[in-house]
Amino acid sequence: MILRLLNVQGVVGIAAALTLLATLVVQKLETRHWRKQSGQFEQLYRNEQAAGARTVANYRAAADAARAADHAAGEQVRATQVAINERTSHDFESRLAAAHLRAQRLQPGDGQTPTDPCPRGTAPVSGIPPSACGAAEAAGQDRLSSSDALAATEQAIQLDELIRWVERQHAVEMNGTASR
Repeated sequence: MILRLLNVQGVVGIAAALTLLATLVVQKLETRHWRKQSGQFEQLYRNEQAAGARTVANYRAAADAARAADHAAGEQVRATQVAINERTSHDFESRLAAAHLRAQRLQPGDGQTPTDPCPRGTAPVSGIPPSACGAAEAAGQDRLSSSDALAATEQAIQLDELIRWVERQHAVEMNGTASR
């Protein structure tokens, strides 16, 4: 009986309405699915942004810590080098003072002449040539004068202390510790 009331256009209309209804239901389900997916993607995006911000903060903190450690190590190196400079200067000055003291003790006093190692008033001994004293005097003449010997000693001490200073400075490691 209903079929009599419906003609072909009515049946097509009902089929079209059912198709549109099915499409609407499918569309609603997809909308819910994509809203849920969108929320998950938004949460992932926010997590990635937060992780990126934490990474940047961690790198900045690590860079600040490294700068502070480098500064502390640099200060330690400077302090070590200052101590080496002071120790080397003190050693140099004390060695120079000792060399000057020795040089003063070796020089004859005012108005005194060194004793003559070859007395002239004795009779010659047979078998010893008379030139033996002369040879010793000649060897003494080839020596440096007292002032030149002192200058040479000062320069030797200066070079020795310079070598020690270079070795000590070379032993200082740049991370703030000394190997010697």
